[in-house]
Amino acid sequence: MSRLAEFRAAEKALQEQLAQLEVMKNDAGLKREIEFEQKLLGLMKEYDKSLRDIIALLDPAKSSSSRAAAPAAAPKTRRARVVKVYENPHSGELIETKGGNHRGLRAWKDQYGADTVEGWVRR
Repeated sequence: MSRLAEFRAAEKALQEQLAQLEVMKNDAGLKREIEFEQKLLGLMKEYDKSLRDIIALLDPAKSSSSRAAAPAAAPKTRRARVVKVYENPHSGELIETKGGNHRGLRAWKDQYGADTVEGWVRR
């Protein structure tokens, strides 16, 4: 796109936004919201209160539950994996592992079947 075309497109978009802004300025609902916000900010300043104070005043359950939930959000630690000892009854070989990705254990499961090998766990 040429620079002139970009300029005209930007100019057109600006004109559309200005027209939209004029429509919003004349909106009675927006005027009431602006007036409310100004009065609320004035009251907050007069009584030296913050937005959090206002929320706590209007909805105490929400403000207290959000404070109580903050400490409970501590990171949870995983339970340590238990070492399992498998004994192959055919060869007498032992394998100690915490997970199921042990190379020898995988080979046994492929050869004898997973259910059979799980029965070889020493207790």
